[in-house]
Amino acid sequence: MTHPTAETIAILGANGVFARHLIPVLCDAGIPVRAVVRRPDSAGVARAAGCEIRTADIFDTDALAYAIDGCETVVNLTSALPGPSGRGNHEANDILRDKGSLSLIEACRRSGSTRLLQQSMSMVNATGDDSWGGEDRYYQGNENTVSTRAFAAALTMEERIRTSGLEWVILRGGMFYGPGTGSDDNWFKLAETGRLKLPGDGSGFVSLCHISDMARATASALQQWTPGGTMIVCDDEPVTWRDLFHYVLESVGRVGLKEGGEETYPSFRLANTRAKQTLGWKPFFRSFREGLAR
Repeated sequence: MTHPTAETIAILGANGVFARHLIPVLCDAGIPVRAVVRRPDSAGVARAAGCEIRTADIFDTDALAYAIDGCETVVNLTSALPGPSGRGNHEANDILRDKGSLSLIEACRRSGSTRLLQQSMSMVNATGDDSWGGEDRYYQGNENTVSTRAFAAALTMEERIRTSGLEWVILRGGMFYGPGTGSDDNWFKLAETGRLKLPGDGSGFVSLCHISDMARATASALQQWTPGGTMIVCDDEPVTWRDLFHYVLESVGRVGLKEGGEETYPSFRLANTRAKQTLGWKPFFRSFREGLAR
């Protein structure tokens, strides 16, 4: 099904890093965007792109219903994860996914919005080893950690959306890097100062996604609109942390990988086959080598 591109799309979390990459892509394609934000004074990218701006918090169902009124399609990019700004924390993000999804679904019902594209996390498909994972295989660990609590909140959010009665698409992004994310800037900074540490022994896999590739995949999903799909969006070449950080160290002229850093997520070596086939999309940055070139 082709999305009617003249229709205004509401984007929640429109001041975030992801949205700041997505909005120009949509506007360049001639798709009108309504930016829904909590801090309109920070909506510089949306304002420069000519977006309509409305103010609402996802937990304020009445304000949110007003903000998205008249938009058939809503894109939820809200996040409370820690980022370069220093705001946010993992517990707040879990609450956002859990409680915020209830408010968002009700706001869609009140406003008459019928389509919802939800950003989620591909780490829920982690295998914990070097085997390949996909959308239908879920992490089986029983430990109570920041990551497993995040997985539970994400899957609760996804299930609510699937059973909401709305048309839905869920895109599970890989680990974001690229302009504004802070991830790769932090790796290079730590490498230059000799403080870069491998998560554990560095043998775990990470499936990266350049933030611009996530934006392009999301735009493709909106334009083609095939409801009922859950897709992993990541690059073509998952990499071990050891190989990734070795590349970063070499790039800054350093040697000597250090082990023993915090292991935030279990190993996730994921395939992007479904997103490629469904969306007609492929990552511009096929691997970390293209994405981290400096």
